[in-house]
Amino acid sequence: MNSEEPPRDEQPSQPQQPPQPPEARRQMTGRQRLAAGLWPPRVTRAQLIVAVLLFVLGLGLAIQVRSTNDDSALRGARQEDLVRILDELDGRTQRLEDEKQRLDDQQTELETSSDQAEEARKQTREKAQQLGILAGTVAARGPGITLTVRDDGGSVDSDMLLDAIQELRAAGAEAIQVNGVRVVAATYFSGSDGDIEVDGKQISAPYRFRVIGKPQDLEPALNIPGGVVQTLEREQATATVAASDEIVVDALRPARRPDYARSSS
Repeated sequence: MNSEEPPRDEQPSQPQQPPQPPEARRQMTGRQRLAAGLWPPRVTRAQLIVAVLLFVLGLGLAIQVRSTNDDSALRGARQEDLVRILDELDGRTQRLEDEKQRLDDQQTELETSSDQAEEARKQTREKAQQLGILAGTVAARGPGITLTVRDDGGSVDSDMLLDAIQELRAAGAEAIQVNGVRVVAATYFSGSDGDIEVDGKQISAPYRFRVIGKPQDLEPALNIPGGVVQTLEREQATATVAASDEIVVDALRPARRPDYARSSS
């Protein structure tokens, strides 16, 4: 009697592990029984979908928290500080627009002038004067303020004076000198307790800042709540700000020829 062969396309069933006898399970420790119950993992399709959704939700929450932390500095700021920041941004925007307009006017003059060579020389001289003011090699005059800091107790240090310089620059100061020392981009302050140097030159109280710029921007920048004036007053120093239609900044710095840099034009 011939036995029927199983069809060739059917796969043989996988052998199943015989269940462990109760004696073997009783001999396993609790940790081994826990590992045997967890591995191999049995993940269903529904569990995988839930895990993906939870991951996406957690990623969205993390991005939201990070965005909230970035804005927390402004959200926690006082109204006076927000007004000051807005005023400074408006002032910088206006200065950039004025500079753009000035450059546009120069371009128009060069394009329409009958003697373009002479007009170019004129603008070059004006540009040299402007760069000289910024570099401290040319005296300047114009509207601005005078900041006077009196320090009878010797409690003012160099960081406080540097903060005043930074506030004035942010408010649009174009030329500054402190006790006969011209302040430029490379100027540094050092010392403390009344023993202060500017670019290596000793200065003593009272410290007088002559600043050329728009007084309506410079004076509020120093008198804001928590600003330069209040900080100096907390150190038992006094600071007074006086606006003027004409401030003279006549302290000069020597013009140095660069050792290696040369004009590429």
